[in-house]
Amino acid sequence: MAKAELTISSKNYGAWALRGWLMAKLAGLEFTENVVSPDDPAMKAEMLLLSSSMLVPSLVHNKIKVWDTLAIGEYLNEIKPKAGLLPADAAARAHCRAISGEMHSGFSSLRAALPMNIKAHFPSFKIWSRAQADIDRIVEIWKECLAIYGGPYLFGTHPCIADAMYAPVVTRFLTYDVKVEAVCAAYCKRIMELPAMQEWIGEAQHEPDDIEELDAEF
Repeated sequence: MAKAELTISSKNYGAWALRGWLMAKLAGLEFTENVVSPDDPAMKAEMLLLSSSMLVPSLVHNKIKVWDTLAIGEYLNEIKPKAGLLPADAAARAHCRAISGEMHSGFSSLRAALPMNIKAHFPSFKIWSRAQADIDRIVEIWKECLAIYGGPYLFGTHPCIADAMYAPVVTRFLTYDVKVEAVCAAYCKRIMELPAMQEWIGEAQHEPDDIEELDAEF
């Protein structure tokens, strides 16, 4: 069996790392982790939203290297089709790709104002209007998907690429005490209860506080 290696960053701060890692877990891929130190200048710049890079997440499998989170998800769907990372129905599959792409390229105000920080908790956090507009759009996406496909995940009975893409948002909502209506709160609870998410969060809780800049409330 081909060995796989997934390069990731901080489990406390690394939203993109979480997405790629969670996709690999949902696919049932066996892999080892290569963790890039937060002291790496390129990594720090990426997590501080100052630049992008091809460092994380990055998957090497069977001598094939894939970076970019959505590309990793598509590759995993090809090699592990029974995992259902993309819906079987063509219309649902297109919808899944669309909202995953929207997460991939959008919501910059949310990213800047509410950076991922699993260990922190900021009750009554002040959310500015542009970030709130991003939150409103995400809630709209969730409600639509849960209504159309019946839940408990965005596209039905098991988690897929879209759930992995929005998982870091769930952690942000908890960190910054973002209030959402019951159907979305139930969805957040279901994502946090995933065994893979529990594993990630447990390891994030034991991670050293190495990146002081990311502890700031901005």
